Order: sequence, then structure tokens, then C-alpha cells
Amino acid sequence: MKILFALIILSLGFILVSAQNEQAPVVEKEFAYKDWVYKNVKTGTDMNLRKFSFGKKLVMVVYFAPWCPNWKHDAAFVQGLYEKYKGNGFDVIGVGEYDPVDVMKTHLDAYKITFPAVYESELRTDKQKTLHYEYRKAAGDTRNWGSPWYVFLEPEKLEKSGIILSKKANVVNGELIKDQAESFIRTKLGLAL
Repeated sequence: MKILFALIILSLGFILVSAQNEQAPVVEKEFAYKDWVYKNVKTGTDMNLRKFSFGKKLVMVVYFAPWCPNWKHDAAFVQGLYEKYKGNGFDVIGVGEYDPVDVMKTHLDAYKITFPAVYESELRTDKQKTLHYEYRKAAGDTRNWGSPWYVFLEPEKLEKSGIILSKKANVVNGELIKDQAESFIRTKLGLAL
């Protein structure tokens, strides 16, 4: 009986740990990704994505919910990519979702995130009202909350004006597959693999 109980506990633990893994590859998708102006989480100042992207080779936009275990899994890796490649034309901007701004600030500080972060929404009840939700559904993301969700923008290929920034972009519908994501970034930056 004790062995059966132990096996059940181990099985449940394995299921819970496995359920947290939502890794996905970088894939190109067609959808209308719009330019935006959102408030910076830390400063409250407006940030425009088109202006932010100007002069860079590759911009990673990462949508995240501070409470999401999948984002917490990726946070340090994304910060590491930012630090490693920011001198090569790479930049990262986070878009916070579904939590109050003060919680986002605390989260960014706790995870030592130094790349800029803005916010689109502050309430979990806004989930289906956000552009984040619209974009990820258009890109085939079937997850409930969609955090983290990544869009890679190549500024040279962006629309120069208008509300639509890009009609096609590389996305990740889940956690980054570390080796694949870094290879993708290095290739787009023109760095040796």
C-alpha cells in the first residue's frame, strides 16, 4: 500500500512538473502586428515600438505575466540574451500583462530585468480584450494565458509608417527552446554559430 501511495505521489509530481513545460520553436507567421505606444513600467513614460526598433538588427518583444511560472522559467535566459547581444544590434522589450504595474515593477526588480518593459493591461479580466490575445491567437497559440509569448521584429523589414508595423513575423508560442532561440538570434545578427 505504501508503495502504491508513493507511486501515485511521484506520478502526480511528474505530471505537474511536465505541465509547466510549454517550449515552442521560433516559427514565421502572417498576422498584422501593429505599432504601439505603451507606458514604461518603471518610469511611466511613453514608449513607441517603431521608434524603439529604429537602428537595430533584431528586436525581441516578449509578452509576459509576472505571476506566470513559464515566464519565470524564461526570464533569466531572456535577460542573458539581452546582455550578451545588445552590443550586436539586438534589443529586448517586455510587455507586461494581467497584473498591476506595481507588481510588474517588483517582478522586474526581483528578476534583475534591465531591458525596458511597458504594459498593455493590468487586470486578469482583460485577457480576451488585449492585442496580445488577438496576436497570439492569429499566430496559432492555443494556450490559455499565452505567457510568455515572443515576437521577433527585423527593423529593416518593418513598414515605415502607418498602424501596421509588420504583416509577417517570427514568433514563439511558449517558452523559448534555448539552443534554437540563440541560434536564431545569432543568425539574424550575422554572427557565427
